[in-house]
Amino acid sequence: MSAVRIGPYTLHNGLILAPMAGVTDQPFRQLCKRLGAGLVVSEMVTSDMSLWNTRKSRLRMVHEGDPEPRSVQIAGGDAQMLAEAARANVELGAQIIDINMGCPAKKVCNKAAGSALLKDEDLVTEILHAVVAAVDVPVTLKIRTGWDRANKNGLTVAKIAEQAGITALAVHGRTRADLYTGVAEYDTIAAIKQAVSIPVFANGDIDSPEKARYVLDATGADGLLIGRAAQGRPWIFREIEHFLRTGEKLPAPELIEVERILLEHLAALHAFYGDVMGVRIARKHVGWYLATLPGAREFRAHFNRLDGTETQCANVREFFAERYKSLTGDGEGVAA
Repeated sequence: MSAVRIGPYTLHNGLILAPMAGVTDQPFRQLCKRLGAGLVVSEMVTSDMSLWNTRKSRLRMVHEGDPEPRSVQIAGGDAQMLAEAARANVELGAQIIDINMGCPAKKVCNKAAGSALLKDEDLVTEILHAVVAAVDVPVTLKIRTGWDRANKNGLTVAKIAEQAGITALAVHGRTRADLYTGVAEYDTIAAIKQAVSIPVFANGDIDSPEKARYVLDATGADGLLIGRAAQGRPWIFREIEHFLRTGEKLPAPELIEVERILLEHLAALHAFYGDVMGVRIARKHVGWYLATLPGAREFRAHFNRLDGTETQCANVREFFAERYKSLTGDGEGVAA
C-alpha cells in the first residue's frame, strides 16, 4: 500500500484507527500508532462547547503527546457550532479535523448529528462549507452509504464533500439503518471512489489481513479504517501492513508479547485516567485482549470485581503465568 496524503501530511501507510467513543482514547491511540497504524483518530468530541467542562470531555480534548498528525473527530448538527468546535480543537493542537456523519448511535442521531445528517443534504453542504472555512487545517469526513437501503445517497454526499473542500473521505459500508448488523457492502464505496478525486478510505468488517486485501481490491480505496477489529488486538495494523507489503502472514504474537502489550496498555490507562476511572476502563480492554484465550470468561468475571491498579496488573500476570504453565508444563518463560 502506497503512502497517502491528507493535506500537507503524508501517512506512512493507509491504515487508520477508526474513531470509537469510549475506546480510542489517548493510551489506545498511542499504542495502535506504535503497532503500525498510519493515522489514529480521537474519540468523537461534541460540538456543543458548553458540555466541554465535564471530566470525560476534558480528557477527550487532550491532544498533547498524541502521535502526529493529530486528527480529532467532532460531531453535531449545527454548522456554526461545528465551525467553532473545529477552531477550538485546532487551538488545542488538532492538525486534522474529522467530521462525524457516520455514527449510527441513537443518542447521536436523535440530536440530528452523526449519520442522521445524511437525510439532509442541504445541511450537509452548509456544515462542510462552514467547517472548511473555519480552520486552516485539512478537514476530513466520515459517512455511511446512506440513511437506509432505499436511500443510499453516499455518492451524492461524497460529491458535496469534494466540492466543499473536504480533503479525504471515509465510508462505512453500511447504512444508518443497518447499525452494525449484517455484512458491510463495498460496491457503494467502489462507486464513490470512482466518482471523486480525493482519497477515499473503506470501513466496515475489516478484521484480517486477507479481508484488508480483498476490500482494497474490491473498492480501489486509498486506505482502510479499522475499528472494532483493533479492540484487544492493536497489532492488527502491523499484521495487515506486513501482508499487504509482502503477501505473507506475520505469525500471531507470542503470549509473552501479548502480556507485555496488555500490561503497558493498563499502565497507560491508569496513568491517564487516574486509579478509579482507569481501573474501570481497563476492564473492557482486558476482556477484549483475553477473549480468545482459554479460561478467559471465568477470569473476566473475577477481574471485573477487582479494584486498584496494582491488583489488576498482578492478576493479569497470574493469568498469563497459568497460560504459560499449561503450555510448557512448568511455567517456564513467564514474563517478569
